[in-house]
Amino acid sequence: MASENVTKIVDMIGDMTVLDVADLVKEMEEKFGVSAAAPVVAMAAGGGGEAAAAEKTDFDVVLTGHGDKKIQVIKVVRAITGLGLKEAKELVDSAPKAIKEGLEKAEAEDIQKQIEEVGGSVELK
Repeated sequence: MASENVTKIVDMIGDMTVLDVADLVKEMEEKFGVSAAAPVVAMAAGGGGEAAAAEKTDFDVVLTGHGDKKIQVIKVVRAITGLGLKEAKELVDSAPKAIKEGLEKAEAEDIQKQIEEVGGSVELK
């Protein structure tokens, strides 16, 4: 449980504008000789980003092109997304464009396979 002083300070900060909070952070950095961004930089420099990339679980399927068989790609996109013909055509025409986002790796790879089988090109992000 936080002390009474900490609770008062948190309540005061909650009533401040974003600009006031930014000024407060700047003043605290100057007074105490610290940086609020230092822990983030240290974690990224320590390889935290690489570990996060290796453990990626959510994938976005991005259509990067339709190749020579645009109509077949539109049909597959319609089946995958449940979009109407007009919306699916617009999605294919506006490539590169995300088809689906936040998928499990297996599902994303399945969609990639379906689109590549009909001549489209897909990237998993």
